[in-house]
Amino acid sequence: MSHGAGLVRTTCSSGSALGPGAGAAQPSASPLEGLLDPSYPRTHAALLKVAQMVTLLIAFICVRSSPWTKNYSAYSYFEVVTICDLLMILAFYLVHLFRFYRVLTCISWPLSELLHYLIGTLLLLIASIVAASKSYNQSGLVAGAIFGFMATFLCMASIWLSYKISCVTQSTDAAV
Repeated sequence: MSHGAGLVRTTCSSGSALGPGAGAAQPSASPLEGLLDPSYPRTHAALLKVAQMVTLLIAFICVRSSPWTKNYSAYSYFEVVTICDLLMILAFYLVHLFRFYRVLTCISWPLSELLHYLIGTLLLLIASIVAASKSYNQSGLVAGAIFGFMATFLCMASIWLSYKISCVTQSTDAAV
């Protein structure tokens, strides 16, 4: 039996409740058929994305609403990183929710999501360390840094899940 490498590529990273290769059995299905994936918001990947977005929003609000006069650039950097990361996670959430990965097949969605999480997590970790070191014991800034670290941990979990799905699964299929 020959296993095609294309079976795992897109459906596995979407966090579909049906599992890897669920959409591969229907090659004649239209890409626009069933645009909304009603089962995606209940998957672990979607819940992890929602937790990341909520944590990033709380971190942004904590830093934005606290009075800081020193190190303007450090907190501006933290705000920019949290909002940009939140918007990118929201974009990937919408891609999976509305099944845009079926329409835009020219983009390797698992790879782009993995790269986003690698770069975004590194920037978020740096921003959280800088925010924590420059907080001067102001409660809002400390809370923002703590939520930044929590979001970093959640993003690391997404990196692990994304790598596990996009690279490890494909490499074990190639060995069979």
